[in-house]
Amino acid sequence: MHKNFLCLKDCSADELNYLLRRAIKLKSRFKAGEVYRPFEGKVLAMLFEKASTRTRVSFEVGISELGGRPMFLSVHDIQLGRGEPIKDTARVLGRMIHGAAIRTYGQQEVEEFASFSGIPTINALTDEEHPCQILADLLTIEEIYGPGSWKDMKIAFVGDGDNNMSRSWMWAAKRLGFTLAIGAPT
Repeated sequence: MHKNFLCLKDCSADELNYLLRRAIKLKSRFKAGEVYRPFEGKVLAMLFEKASTRTRVSFEVGISELGGRPMFLSVHDIQLGRGEPIKDTARVLGRMIHGAAIRTYGQQEVEEFASFSGIPTINALTDEEHPCQILADLLTIEEIYGPGSWKDMKIAFVGDGDNNMSRSWMWAAKRLGFTLAIGAPT
């Protein structure tokens, strides 16, 4: 298993299935009222160059429910917003925090951060991919139709055929072996 979650194209089917099984298990534990806090005393920095409501709230709530503490860092409030190279920010944060979720424009920024920080890094969205959203969508399908149900479905993505969501769906279909149809304007 990778310590980073940067893109679907670098994950195997086994790794993606593991993440989905783990998410289902954790969600059922929380629904049952079980306290599970593996990130007690840990800090997750959330570096957001692109604004978001759902992504920010889901990461903040998720890390809090697992016992950790979220630290929201808008690039407008830190040195990245003043031109500091991502590798310098990564080196500094890597000595002070335990993980990072990054929502930015360039995929290379997330990969460079992961490389120089030495801490687990999550792609919370780039122009190239939106891997967490795809896993959330697949999890929702499983919650409604049953575990692994997407394997027997033809999933349709309707919208821009050349964006982070369509590319992420394509990688997920390739890795997990389900049928994907994309309806996009020409």
